[in-house]
Parts: sequence; C-alpha cells; structure tokens
Amino acid sequence: MKKKLKRILCWILTPLTLLTLSIYYNVYNIPTTMFVIEGQEIKSNQFIRLSEENELKVNNLIQSSSNIRKLKVSFLGLVPLKSISVRSVPSEVTLYPGGQPVGVKLNTKGVLVVALSDIETANGKSTSPGALSGIQVGDSILKINNENINSSEQVSKIVNSCKGKELTVIVMRKGSEMVKNIKPIQSSSDDKYKIGLWVRDSTAGVGTLTFFDDKSKKFAALGHPITDADTGTLLNISSGQIINSSIVSVRKGARGNPGELKGIFVDEDITLGDISKNTDCGIFGSTNKSLINSKFNKPMKIALRQEIKEGPAKIITTIDGGEPKTYDIEIQKLLQQEEPGPKSMVIKITDPVLLEKTGGIVQGMSGSPIIQNNKLVGAVTHVLINKPDVGYGIYIEWMLKDADILTK
Repeated sequence: MKKKLKRILCWILTPLTLLTLSIYYNVYNIPTTMFVIEGQEIKSNQFIRLSEENELKVNNLIQSSSNIRKLKVSFLGLVPLKSISVRSVPSEVTLYPGGQPVGVKLNTKGVLVVALSDIETANGKSTSPGALSGIQVGDSILKINNENINSSEQVSKIVNSCKGKELTVIVMRKGSEMVKNIKPIQSSSDDKYKIGLWVRDSTAGVGTLTFFDDKSKKFAALGHPITDADTGTLLNISSGQIINSSIVSVRKGARGNPGELKGIFVDEDITLGDISKNTDCGIFGSTNKSLINSKFNKPMKIALRQEIKEGPAKIITTIDGGEPKTYDIEIQKLLQQEEPGPKSMVIKITDPVLLEKTGGIVQGMSGSPIIQNNKLVGAVTHVLINKPDVGYGIYIEWMLKDADILTK
C-alpha cells in the first residue's frame, strides 16, 4: 500500500516539478527591459501570459505613438510573477557598421585619484593628508577652494600656493559629491606643499568603431567602458575625441596571456568625432564628418536580442592597416541581462585566418561589429584570459540606448 502511494505521489509530483522548472526558466529568460520593433507582436505561451492593465492578450503592443510600456508577467493570467518594461525601437533603424580602428583620447572630469602616498617631512615620514581627510583611490577631485579642476598640474599649483593653509576639496565618489578638508604639509625633498595624492587627468588608446548613424551623425565604439588602468574606475569624462588610427602589428594571444593590436594615431590633429559619453556599454559621441568606411559602405538593419540565434555569425575587424574584413565566429550562448552591460553573449572565433594571426580575441578588437543574417546584432567586448579564442559580446540594443538613437 505504501509503495503504491509513493508511486502515485511520484506520478503527481514529477510533472508538477517539471512544470514549475519550465515556468521558472521561461520567466527568468524574460528580461526586465525588453526592446521591440514598432508594431511587433509579443507572444505569450500556454503558461506565461503578458498583459497590460486588465488586457490578457497583447497584440501589436508597441505602436509609434508610445515609446515605453509596462507589462505584467503572470501564470495562466492569474498568478502575477514579475513586471517588465517594453521600449519601442523604430522599425527604420539602420546603421553603417564600423570595424575600422580609431584612436581614442579622453580628458577626465576633474582629476582621478589613482594612488595615496606618505610624505617625507623634516620630522620624518607623515601619512598622506588626503588619506587622513577621507579621500580614496578612485575618487575624482572636481574643485579645490571653489576653483574647477581640469589638470594634475593645476592641483599641484593650488596646493603649493596655499602655504599649508587648509583646503576645501569637492570630490565625486560613485556619482555622489562630498566635501573634504585637507591641510597640506611641506615635503623635505623639494620644500613644496603636498597632499599625498597621485592624480591623472587623461588617457589614450586604440579601439574599434562599432557603428555610425548617418542620420543623427552619432557613433559608438568599444562596447565596454574605458576604465583607469591602475584603479579599474570608470573614467568620468569632460571631453574626448576619436581620431584616425592604423594597426601596425599584432601580439598574438595565448592561454593566460592576452594579445594586443598595436596601433598608431594618424593625423592626430584632425578630430573625427567628439566623445560625450563613457558608459558600461562603450564610448559614444557625434561628428560632422562621415565615418562610413569604404569596405562596408551600405547601411545595415539591426537585430534585437530575441532575433539573435546561437550559431554561426561574423565579426568585422581590422588586424592590419586600416581596412576592416569579415571573419567567422560562433555565438555559443545568449545570456540573460537585467541591466545594460558588456557581457551579453559568449562568442568563439572559428575563422582559421584570424586564429592564425591573433590567436583569437585581442585587446584593441573591442567594438568590432557582430553580424548575423546580414544584421548588426552586437559588438565584441572581452576575451577569456585562459581561452583566447572565446570571449564576450554586447547586445546592440544596449549600445543604441546609450547612443540615444532609441530616444524619440
């Protein structure tokens, strides 16, 4: 009797468990923010229902008259599970793919604190006054004594001229401003007053252009943020430029040792475009010039995440000179992302020519457009250190959002 009861319970519980797991999987894979082409229908399945207000069926949810809609996700239309935001994407969005290398020059907003240091005084070594005031590595100094700070030289000049008087310093930490009071001390090495902070005001490097929108004259590159090399802090920028660049050599990647595209700036005095944003999804800006390259000179439609499939794809990148070419890759996995970020999909380089020359994904390749079914679906962002042929890509919708191309 007990065995029979166990079998009955097993027959009942097994399908219920499988159903629960299926529901959880379906709900988990519905992102909190979903992008949909205008007029596109969002389909519910037999268990998971999407509804707006009291409507159970959602047909042609996104119309040109509405940019953002809120939806409720429920089980059989009865049990609420989560809420999502649906943002419309104009159906006519087409972009020119990049793939060409660009030089990047950034100036920080204020100066970035990259290290703290003790100071040798006439009475011996003294702890950094900046550290004693509460300033931390990764903070940005915006003002000193109500004077806007634009360079590290300016900081040194103001600190030394105070002759030991207390300074009022405004710093930014993780988006919040705070006031710190610092009393400089005199160094015995050069008799100058110091606050024991190492700061940086600019950076430069080479990356890859992802796309150019000829209608709005906006561009995007990299697919990931530019961070400080010493602190890992995302650089809060005041200005920046992209300029012509050319790839002169390649350091091949190997397990545990990422490779690198080595480039040079070309016509450094000629600015191709101005950078206005440095975000988790790349660098963005605008230009009054055309950034259409001669090789890929036709506009391309975009594919949102629900259109992307695991399987063959291509990237457009440059590993020699300034002319981009296409190379074969495989999209191995599409990842769930609740928030914008550079790790949307796992990709693998399969092209024998690219593997022979670079070993896989290398530094400087970030921003290379990912193409599938003749649509722009994303960009290369990172390499796995121990698997140089495998790395990450970002969904193109995240870059479009930060480029303000999706804003009506």
